[in-house]
Amino acid sequence: MASEEVLPPIPLQVESLDDLARFMASAAGLGQPVYALCFDHNGSCYVGVIAIYRDYYKWYGIPVFYYYESKTSICGKYFLVRSEESGEIIRVSNGIQPGWIAIPIIRLKSKPPFLKLD
Repeated sequence: MASEEVLPPIPLQVESLDDLARFMASAAGLGQPVYALCFDHNGSCYVGVIAIYRDYYKWYGIPVFYYYESKTSICGKYFLVRSEESGEIIRVSNGIQPGWIAIPIIRLKSKPPFLKLD
């Protein structure tokens, strides 16, 4: 069997942690299993999600790593997201709460080798 080259996901940096949590909550709300990957790399904390890009005809099925980069650690085990009439509420929490969409944050020991962020 010939060895195939596996191309890395395309990295797309989001503006804020709230943008990333909102994106993941929208997928979770549609029944998709969603989790955030979190790791330290080159002095920064990265949190992100690997998704399949479905919005451009020639890039259909391309893996994308949507991520947020922070100089401080993201502390918590879940993103909690809730929408109300007054607006959305997004929190990082150590537990889940009824009435909230809970997205687990999975901490990795190091950057996965297939991600290209440099």
